[in-house]
Formats: sequence, C-alpha cells, structure tokens
Amino acid sequence: MAGEADDKHSDIQVETTEEGAVARRVSVVVGASRVKKAFDRAYRDLARSAQVKGFRRGKVPRSVLERMYGAGLREEIERLLVAETLPDALELAELVPVSEPDVEADRPDPGADFRYSARIEIRPAIELPALEGLPAKRPPVEVEDDEIARELESLRERAAPLVEEPEDTEAAVGHTLNVDYLGRIDGEPFEGGAGSDATIELGAGRMIPGFEDGLVGARSGEEREVAVTFPDDYNTESLRGCNAVFTIQVHSIRKREPANLDDEFAKDLGDFDSLDDLRARIRSDLEQSRERQARSVLQRTVMDSLIERSEFEVPAGMVERQLQQQVQSLHRQFEGQMPHDVLHQQLARVQEEGRPAAERRVREILLLEAVAAARAIEVGDDELEARLAEMAESQGIDASKLRKLARDQGWDGAVRAELQEHKALDFLTSEAKIEETAET
Repeated sequence: MAGEADDKHSDIQVETTEEGAVARRVSVVVGASRVKKAFDRAYRDLARSAQVKGFRRGKVPRSVLERMYGAGLREEIERLLVAETLPDALELAELVPVSEPDVEADRPDPGADFRYSARIEIRPAIELPALEGLPAKRPPVEVEDDEIARELESLRERAAPLVEEPEDTEAAVGHTLNVDYLGRIDGEPFEGGAGSDATIELGAGRMIPGFEDGLVGARSGEEREVAVTFPDDYNTESLRGCNAVFTIQVHSIRKREPANLDDEFAKDLGDFDSLDDLRARIRSDLEQSRERQARSVLQRTVMDSLIERSEFEVPAGMVERQLQQQVQSLHRQFEGQMPHDVLHQQLARVQEEGRPAAERRVREILLLEAVAAARAIEVGDDELEARLAEMAESQGIDASKLRKLARDQGWDGAVRAELQEHKALDFLTSEAKIEETAET
C-alpha cells in the first residue's frame, strides 16, 4: 500500500506492507533535494564550530570538512532525516505505532534519494464478544463474630508490654530475647553474620532455621553456640547451603503481658469510648477490606471471561515495555531497602518470570480500550479535574500546580486513559452474570 504525498509531504514517498496481524513495514523514500538541504545545513553548522589548523573558524572549505568529518556526519544526517520524516511517513500511512519503531536505513548521499524502512507495531483489530452477561465471581462480604474476637486478641498481644523475666527463667517459645551474636563459617567470621543488641522472638521464624530453636532453654547471662545450615534459597547466594556456628550471648529474656479486654484497653488504643466501639471499628474495617477483596475478584474474573472469549495477537513491543515498567517500579520501591545484589537478583527474576503477567496486563489494556470504544465510554474534563484534585490532595500539593504540571509534561492523557479503563471495567462488572463464591 503506497501513501499519496500532499504538499506538506511532497518530498517523501511511503509504501506500507503487512508483516503479520500487528506489524507493518513502512518503506520511505526521502527526495534528493531534501537530502541535499540536510547535508548543506549540517556542513554550514559544522563550519561555524569546527577548528581546523590553517583555517579561520567559519572559513574551512567544505571539501576539507567532508574529508575530516564526512563519515560521522553522514551517520548524524541519517538519524536526523529519519527523526524528521518518520512522523510524516506514519501520518501518510495512517499508522499509529504502539512501540518504538525498528528502523533500517542506508547511509545518505547528498545527491541521491535517501531510503529507509521501519517495522511498526500497531494495535490489533479486536472483535469483541457479547459484553453483557459475562460470567464473573464475587465472594460474599461477611464478617463473623469469631473473626472480630481473633482480631481483638491480636491487638491485645501486639499492644502488650514486654516485661523482663527473672534471671533463672529458661527461654521458651513466645519469649523475646535481647542478644549479641557472631557467626563463623569454618572458624572465620563472615559478612552480615554479626549483631549486637538484637531482639529475637522465639517461635516467630524470622531467623535462619535452627537459630531460634537453639536458644530454647537458655537463661539470661548465658552464652551458647548454635549450629545452623543456611537454606538453599537464602538471599545471599554465597551463603546458600553453608554450615555456620553462631556464638550467642543472651542479655535478657522478656515476655508480653497482655492487658484485660475491657473498656480501658479500648480507650488506651485510640479514640474509643468502650470495647464495643472498638469491636464496631474492627467490624467496619474488616467489611471494607472484604469489599475491596470482593471487588478485586469480581474484576479479575470478568476480565478472565472476556480474555477467554477474545482471540488476538498482542504486540511484543507493548509486552516488553510493560515488563520494563514493572521492573522499574519494583526498583524504585525497594531500592535502599535491601542489599544491592539481592535487589538485582529479584529484578532479574521478575525480568525472566514476569512476561506472562506483562502480557496479561497488555491484553487487558487493549480489551478495555476496545470496550470503551464500542460503548462510547468517555472521560469528561470534570472527571479528569476531580481525579487530579484527588491526586494533589493525597500528595499534599496545590491542585492548580498539579494540573499545570500534568498539562506541561503531557501525562494528563495517561490519567484520562486510566479513568476510561476504570469506567470500562465498571461497565463490564455492572453487566456481568455474577456467581457468589468463596474464592478470594
């Protein structure tokens, strides 16, 4: 398919061929006159700045510049011509790329046409199934009295103060110990194997397997040696499977003494007048949590049904971009919170194993775009303004400043797209055939 050039695009010719359901090859010819102008402009700019021995600045002959800088300049002109003409070529071809084009080009010559081609990924053509009555599941939002009792007991345990035990007390599961420790492998200390004034709760399972067990029966003031083996999946690769011996000095043994479950306990926890008020808050919080969970299951299962009924090819470039966004998001979230090597091991694992999830997310995005188009679901300016104001409040900044920032940096479109996606998903769930389920 060839694109017909108008006056605006008179110096380029475009031909498009299909390379699959979501790929097109755009072949572009840039006229020799435009190529010559690009060379002339590049050499004029170079002449102004080039410093060549024997010539004054701005007076270096072009033949000298061509001999000295020709190869590098051709490469730069190639990049410039592609950058200048590819948007016009895509407009002529009536194509909107969804990922970075893959460009192949010849080196340009000042007296000839410049030819290049770009492989473009596009959105797939999606044939939607019937959108009303898609099967979906939703767990019930119910809170039982025994759940509230368990939450109260958990609050009671967490709020209990630590009270030091007598010196002759033997440490048992549930005790909290204050210790110093030093680990050795083959008699030599190792990095990360020492700690002082450390707090260890026996039975919590937060230490290497065998470490907490080795302290059962210890007394305050006692020194113990505990042998352990690092797990095969331990975070630090160099320690996996290694045998180590820890010398542990126990300084104190403490236990929690929970308060009575009464009105005073509730008042101490916060703005509650009675234990019944605390119970009511716990019920409300659990119901809200269950409601969010139920909504999440409903949305996921209705999307499962839509995906099962919609066959189309997903552009590989969109999947790759989504995967990289996931990796970058995790990097920002955990940078500084774990050792550098551990973080990058986890990111490498996401890079390797996260592609199915990235493809699923891209499939959802494309389907919800198609649903919005099919049902004329749009986001009004007032809805966008309300969302930006909400974001500004959550970030503690002025709403007008955030609106200006969104416009200036161009991400207000992404916010609008996110809102449209939510509205399309709301439409699907409102029309779904819902089955009550215990699934979470």
